[in-house]
Amino acid sequence: MRRRRDTLSLLPWTLPLLLIGAAWLAGLVWFAASLPDQVEDQTTPTDAIVVLTGGTERLGTGLDLLRRRIAGKLFVSGVYRGLDVAELLRLSRQKPDEVECCIVLGHVADNTQGNAIETAAWMRAEGFHSLRLVTANYHMRRSLMEFRFAMPDVTIVAHPVFPDTVKRDQWWMWPGTAHLLASEYTKFLAARIRQLAESLDEPGR
Repeated sequence: MRRRRDTLSLLPWTLPLLLIGAAWLAGLVWFAASLPDQVEDQTTPTDAIVVLTGGTERLGTGLDLLRRRIAGKLFVSGVYRGLDVAELLRLSRQKPDEVECCIVLGHVADNTQGNAIETAAWMRAEGFHSLRLVTANYHMRRSLMEFRFAMPDVTIVAHPVFPDTVKRDQWWMWPGTAHLLASEYTKFLAARIRQLAESLDEPGR
């Protein structure tokens, strides 16, 4: 009898938790299905290219865009301190040639929100009004949200890259990809909640 009473006392908590879990799972499915599978805009010029560190494909793509003169400057956000442009190019197995002069490294950011804040400060200092954002496809939605929040007046063109290790099709069959997407979706939700709270504190935003 006591066990039954204990079970009944848990029921008011069980249903909300189940609903929250179901909503989170449905959101994860939507998040995974909405991952970009191509670059929608490959040619529109911007004032700058911004690369978020975290993968070799990102930097290589940014350098290629710079060589194609899609933008005049490349800003790499989130580079660890002590690394200069020449060393970055060497690590990425790129020849300095004509691009070394046009690359700027940001050493302050250590997360996506920090990337957006660091980039916003650099964009203001340069007087730039548009950028092409290079990051992984699974990271793009949260990055765009953070960048648009930090720079509401800046035009941002998404330029995702597609890591081979991230299996977009049947992602639930790949434990590494499933864990990565679940983590990224949770961070996306947390960032959205934080932004909503900040917007309430600043009604004029």
